[in-house]
Amino acid sequence: MISRNFLTKWNAIRYTIYQPIYDVVVKTFGENRKQSIKHLELTGSEHILISGAGTGLDLDFIPSSCKVSAVDISTGMVNKLKKRAERLENVEAKVMDGHHLEYADNTFDAVLLHLILAVIPDPVQALKEAERVLKPGGKIAIFDKFVATGTEPSLLRKIINIPVAFLATSVTRNLEAIVSQTNLKIQFQKPAKFNGVFQYALLIK
Repeated sequence: MISRNFLTKWNAIRYTIYQPIYDVVVKTFGENRKQSIKHLELTGSEHILISGAGTGLDLDFIPSSCKVSAVDISTGMVNKLKKRAERLENVEAKVMDGHHLEYADNTFDAVLLHLILAVIPDPVQALKEAERVLKPGGKIAIFDKFVATGTEPSLLRKIINIPVAFLATSVTRNLEAIVSQTNLKIQFQKPAKFNGVFQYALLIK
């Protein structure tokens, strides 16, 4: 079995390679990012963590008065994120592994996990870290690919997942199973795009 450390290093390499075309590929998800962030009902005074921030496409939909800490495993992604954030005053961008967040417990009012839980090698550990750094009563907004609620991935989907997960993203992960290994509560989970292949979820600590 391939180790988590190897897959994490592979993610850093491949997303640095993908960085020049990343925005073009995922630009169709702009409205979905916007809707997911709306679920947090931000007032503008929050300190927000974006884990797996990519090139910072979420920044356009966060109130400018919020303090934002954005992290990603890819140096290329973070460099582009920093350029995107130059017009903003309260954004800190760092290269960081979502499995091991370099922040103290109970630091953030909200966390964004957009298109990361289906990509990061260990989604349970990533969610546990998001939970750890989130303040009690804080919320986590998720937008990603998951199997439908209460179902298991088909054999075909599992077979397709082998090359797809190595090159891009897993298509067999189950959000309920991931959340069940934390103390977080699912406030809601609902279809977002492509007949429910992509889903929204809101979790609370």
